[in-house]
Amino acid sequence: MSQFISRRDALRSTALLGATSLLGFDSASATNPAQLPKGKTPPLTPAEIASIEAAMGKKGTYVEAQATHSTALPRNDLKMKIKGEPVPIPFGFGGWAAIKHTLDGKSAMLMSDTVLLQEEVAPLMSAALANGLEIGAVHNHFFYEEPRIFYMHIHGMGSPAELARKFAATLKDSKLLPANQPPSPPASASQAGNTATPAAGATPTGKELFDLPALDKITGYQGTVNGPTYKYTVGRDDLQVVMMNTEMTAAIGLNSWASFAGKQADAHIAGDIAMLEHEVNPVIKALRAHNLEVVAVHNHMLFDQPHMMFLHYYGRGPAAQLATGFRAALDQLGKSQHPVGMEGMKH
Repeated sequence: MSQFISRRDALRSTALLGATSLLGFDSASATNPAQLPKGKTPPLTPAEIASIEAAMGKKGTYVEAQATHSTALPRNDLKMKIKGEPVPIPFGFGGWAAIKHTLDGKSAMLMSDTVLLQEEVAPLMSAALANGLEIGAVHNHFFYEEPRIFYMHIHGMGSPAELARKFAATLKDSKLLPANQPPSPPASASQAGNTATPAAGATPTGKELFDLPALDKITGYQGTVNGPTYKYTVGRDDLQVVMMNTEMTAAIGLNSWASFAGKQADAHIAGDIAMLEHEVNPVIKALRAHNLEVVAVHNHMLFDQPHMMFLHYYGRGPAAQLATGFRAALDQLGKSQHPVGMEGMKH
């Protein structure tokens, strides 16, 4: 009897196979991530990187360790406020597009996050679909922001050059295309790591506005100064997450982050926590215990294995206190899949 397959089991298996076929998976896409070689993504060639940057009309950043090329897409045309107070674009109103090869090197993936006014969502969605790309998610990242902003994740598969051309064609009639954007403010000496005192009258950067060593000690990480903001980006090195045979890493969107704006004594924090499903509620509890607001819980990706959830949060107060809340959320990640207090919860 142990070898007997019931009619119900057979129908269930057939239905699952049919669903896999309809979703366009091949055997590589459905492979157990634990069976895939970690960190073996073939690198992008100099010619591929050049083709991406030519299509986008902007030089990007290549993270060699993750074999990923990223193009920043800040919305410098916008003037953002939260609860009526101006906040800088690097605080959380910059999008990006990243491209890397699949694990077998036979194709590549584009993954992006686009920053959109409400009236821009539908036109860009239609343009993405018309150019052979797909939509992974549409959602908010903030409360209280003016104007109202939504974030749309667009992805696609193909060669690096083809993906960059399709994405640029998608953006061509929008404010998101780098050619249609005003330039970002130039980096100051302190942003570049220079310890010289900024010139009188210069706009202060995150280096002057925050006690960086104190925040780094609390979080356990070193952040990056971007204009008047200071940002931490933390990957999930404890996991191997694979989407459509592509290894998802921090440089292509699988990360937790915290961005600080304002000043050390009176700061804003906004960020995102990348979680497995069983980590969602422990993270929520940790954030609320530190008086941080949870503003969204959602997916960013489709067909990822294991499936990842993303939580966006916001807070206001002394920067050290806010950083402690971020650290408390990170401390919930990578724990047992059977958290205490869930024994009575049946799924």
